[in-house]
Amino acid sequence: MTTHPFSRRRLAVSVSLALATLSAQAAPEVAPAADAADAGPVPTVVVSARNGDYLGNHTASAAAPTQSSLAATEPQSIITRDFIELSVTPAAEYSRIVNIAPSLSGDSANGPGLSETKTTMRGFGDDQYNITFDGIPWGDTNNPAHHSMSFFPGSVIGGAIVERGPGNADNLGYATFGGSINLFSKKPSKEQHTSVFGSAGTWNTRLGGVSWESGQLAGWGNGTIQLNYQHLQSDGYLTRNTINSDNYMLKVRRPLGESTVATFFVSANQIGYVQPDNNKGPTLAQVAKYGKNYSLNDDPASFNYAGFNHTSKNTDFDYLRLETNWGAGWATDNQLYTYAYDNETISSTDPTGLTAPGTKAGPKGNADIPGIDKRNKYRVWGDILRLNKSFEAGTFRTGVWYERSDTDRHQYDLDLTLGVRDPRETKPVPVTFPDVLFDQQSTIHNVQPFAQFEWSVTPDLTVTPGVKRVQIRRAVDAAVNQTTRVLQHTSVEYKATLPFLTANQRIGDGLAVYAQYAEGFQIPDLKSFYIADPTKNSSDPQKSTNYQLGIVGESNALTWDVDLYKIDFKNKYVSNGLGGTDAAYVNVGGATYKGIEGQATWLVGGGVALYANGSKNKAEANDTGKTISGSPDMTAALGLLYNAGPWAGSLIGKRTGAVYQADYDPAKPAAYEAYRTGAYTNIDLSLAYRFANPGMNLRALKLQLNVFNLAGKQDVTSISPGKTVSGDQYTFQAPRSFQVSARADF
Repeated sequence: MTTHPFSRRRLAVSVSLALATLSAQAAPEVAPAADAADAGPVPTVVVSARNGDYLGNHTASAAAPTQSSLAATEPQSIITRDFIELSVTPAAEYSRIVNIAPSLSGDSANGPGLSETKTTMRGFGDDQYNITFDGIPWGDTNNPAHHSMSFFPGSVIGGAIVERGPGNADNLGYATFGGSINLFSKKPSKEQHTSVFGSAGTWNTRLGGVSWESGQLAGWGNGTIQLNYQHLQSDGYLTRNTINSDNYMLKVRRPLGESTVATFFVSANQIGYVQPDNNKGPTLAQVAKYGKNYSLNDDPASFNYAGFNHTSKNTDFDYLRLETNWGAGWATDNQLYTYAYDNETISSTDPTGLTAPGTKAGPKGNADIPGIDKRNKYRVWGDILRLNKSFEAGTFRTGVWYERSDTDRHQYDLDLTLGVRDPRETKPVPVTFPDVLFDQQSTIHNVQPFAQFEWSVTPDLTVTPGVKRVQIRRAVDAAVNQTTRVLQHTSVEYKATLPFLTANQRIGDGLAVYAQYAEGFQIPDLKSFYIADPTKNSSDPQKSTNYQLGIVGESNALTWDVDLYKIDFKNKYVSNGLGGTDAAYVNVGGATYKGIEGQATWLVGGGVALYANGSKNKAEANDTGKTISGSPDMTAALGLLYNAGPWAGSLIGKRTGAVYQADYDPAKPAAYEAYRTGAYTNIDLSLAYRFANPGMNLRALKLQLNVFNLAGKQDVTSISPGKTVSGDQYTFQAPRSFQVSARADF
């Protein structure tokens, strides 16, 4: 097991090597008219959010918080940098940005942008869809879940495309099952400038940073360099839940010769939380005694002592991309990448107050606080090669995705009061490593070749068939495996063939219809190895079959789209319920997802635009016919936007429908209804004024006010059922908050 934690020295070496390589391979100077930002073999897509561009024209498309494309082949929501800068908190991470889209929901209990937030898409949980950054899929290695604050702050995100479907064959990741959230870095500026930005707000929230754009460097092939640094700290809404983070970003893009463009990107993030590992909220008894924001305290005799609950995370995300046009219709796009995540957590075992203190390490009758030392640390290496060939009849696209990951996970038992290991494990007998719950290393080897042909049947009709082959091998090498607490050294291989077929028919200049049939999959969770013999598990990953229809309209005054979807999920990967050597994970059961979605922006005139989106969603288990847990029955958004002269503003409300917080159990039907939470709404206000050339060598000065949860509602957003009702944990909307921001451009 080899991992490489982030360090500034490592970052500096990587940057130096990349810059040296780009300089050494540079061709003779490109004429000033050439543009490294626009060069390369990959055509620009219809909407500029793809590469983090800014929309500056006065059209409905420019004003739209979300929109689809006339070239779409599945439901999508495209989000631009303009929306991010105006309507989203400066402290935002990606979950806050994409939450505006139809069928998406999620909320931060510690305040906007101040805690890890899980986003739900059509009822699919965070580990059931992909997230990519500049086309590279990323996520945890035990399951394909994501940590919203750990890699990319809002200041380095140039745009996003939410794709509610498996996508084409070249849409990559371990969970095409539910769709994809595709994030993009900011497009380089053609002109040199420096921006200094900062904000301050509720809960002692402070953010500051600086970004620098080189502009096109005539002596360097018209290449560009982008730098960004951001610091964030806050006390948070939840008691003693402080956060402190730093992000460093570098992006270099330049031509190498006349037909190749190279891009080097590196982002490194350091973040420290004070929070319990079980951060699912207080019990109702704690709410009654301490309030809805209760989490930690200053009492060292308590499980909730802030000094006993803290997490440190270090991450980095790096890639080198070469885009080459070989002539005669041939083009390649290769991305060599690596990313890492290192979570080191110290936490008490039970923040609910229902467990009596006491440890094995302390003297008899002690009231010491039991805790854990928890690690989740991995390094991922990969390469994505795409090969395109253009013909008169269309474009053939093929390629292969290779990836390997190495993961080190452990959880050691602690006596937090004494600061020593606590030998409290009692099974299996005879007990070995009594102070280790698990100590586990694991790997993933992944190869996914793919191919598709975009057939231009007529100038207005494109039909795209394709196929992807999935071949994944998971392996575990554990001295103490999780759950079983025995030695484990084994591997399981998973294989699947995933076909798809899409069609897009243009109807005039401003209307298009599309249809999609596609199969998605999800890699089995690492927990399927927490049994005596994982080789008995099924080798078939759980899959989804998607049927989708949509229509998209676009004019200068109006953008709109509507879609219908049905998703069949019939081979859920679950335990067979047996114990010992008979335990195995098999494919049985599933769910059916269906619904209707829409979004529209109308440019009224005079800088005013109206926005609306909505979805009606149904996700039902096939065996019971009941709604599955965690799936809102609807989402809706309404917005008023203004942008004219120096003034800009937005007032947007997003409503998330009712949710069952637990799955239906025929033995406890009343409990199912008891865990149903009602709909909740967040209304956010933004006002901004831009001073042009205000003096002091400034090109522009922008002042902005953001108010979040304007109505001050604090409805329940989730319930985590405990072993008993008294142990149920609740999270609530954070109350009204504000941030005042300024950005100076030089």
